[in-house]
Amino acid sequence: MDTAILVDCVKLFEMVSVVMVIAYLFSRSRFYQEILEHRPTISTNIILALIFGILSIYGMSSGVNYFGAVVNIRDLGPIIGGLSCGPFVGIGAGIIGTCYRLSVGGPNVFGAALGPIISGICSGAIFLFNKRDILSTKNAIIATIGIEVGVSLITLLIRALGGSTSTLLTVFINVALPMICLTSVAAGIFAFIIHNLIQERQVKLEKEKLEQEIAKKEAELSIAAEIQKSFLPDSLPYFPKYEMAGKSIPAKEVGGDFFDFMPLELIPFSKSQMGIMIADVAGKGVPAALFMALSRIVIRISALWFKNCAEAIAFANPVITHDSKTGMFVTLFLGILDNETMTMSYVNAGHNPPLVFRTGTEKIEELRPTGIAIGVIEDIAFDQKSVHLQDGDVVVLYTDGVTEAINTSTEEFGVPRLIQTIKDSVSLPSQEIVDTIVTRVSEFCGAQPQHDDITLLVIKVHNS
Repeated sequence: MDTAILVDCVKLFEMVSVVMVIAYLFSRSRFYQEILEHRPTISTNIILALIFGILSIYGMSSGVNYFGAVVNIRDLGPIIGGLSCGPFVGIGAGIIGTCYRLSVGGPNVFGAALGPIISGICSGAIFLFNKRDILSTKNAIIATIGIEVGVSLITLLIRALGGSTSTLLTVFINVALPMICLTSVAAGIFAFIIHNLIQERQVKLEKEKLEQEIAKKEAELSIAAEIQKSFLPDSLPYFPKYEMAGKSIPAKEVGGDFFDFMPLELIPFSKSQMGIMIADVAGKGVPAALFMALSRIVIRISALWFKNCAEAIAFANPVITHDSKTGMFVTLFLGILDNETMTMSYVNAGHNPPLVFRTGTEKIEELRPTGIAIGVIEDIAFDQKSVHLQDGDVVVLYTDGVTEAINTSTEEFGVPRLIQTIKDSVSLPSQEIVDTIVTRVSEFCGAQPQHDDITLLVIKVHNS
């Protein structure tokens, strides 16, 4: 290849580069957004036809004369216009290119002038056949090659009918083939740019949709958290001889733990008694929170109807079991404090055994389960037991989020550490005992995230 041919090739590639820059800028315009959304207006189609028509004119005016013909990319504008925007734009750009070529004149003018209009018709038809979607880069190249080969054959046929047959093969090899290659490569690059734009828009839309969904979920969870907080006692009840404190820290926005006090005026059988309750729903998050709300209401109503704890739980259990569609269950400790007899009658339905610190001996007693968890089996009996309390005794009720809290070495906080914490803080008021336990658990876990709900209920006896 001599220097002149090399210069011409460089000129052609420069021309393609200019066209692709213009196409890239166009792909970022608002006009093409309408095309991507399948809602182009008539004015948009006209503007797009003019733009791609101008590209066709540019492709012809920047061609290289070779073997009595012009090597150019005259069909690129109508082809990419038709493949990406539809027949109106493709044919419109083709008409503009054809009119320009006819105005220029010269040898083989009619054959050359047919190229843009044929390209626009064919590319527009392909767009409709592809259900108004942009072809993939590979298919765009294949379609362009097909269109250009057809256009070249028609042009050569017209040239032959005009009596020029001696150089047809030379023209095809040296003119038509470079045009086919350049136009198809340019069309492929254009399709690649458009698909990148489409993918970019899809990612952006999906990101925005995801952000909206996350914001909506966060708002919903925030509301749910506020509602769940309203289930917990607003203030600690006053009950002679018993100082009470409680705290619940969900692992997520909402949780499945709860504790409750039943005020004196709501208990029909004795004003000398106070109901207490702590529970842990199997699971975390929204499902556990919903099941917690159901369980709390049922158990609370049952506890206010029955004087005996075992009867209250036996009544609530089948109701909760019947509504447990997903196999969820709840462990529960229900107790009734009596400030006359200084006793606590209770039912422990599969819950972590509350710890009773005896002030005289400094021993720890566990209030072991008296039945299985609620929500597992409908027809089952529960036993009620009672424990005598004296001045200085401390009762600590907790959920497994306390003892099963783990540190970075996956070591559990455990019951022994909880017992030691109680002994270290037994002289403090109830609320400070709660705060001390929470602090010790937090220090033990360190950087390890909280993986389960933490709930505490502390009762300190003041008999004097």
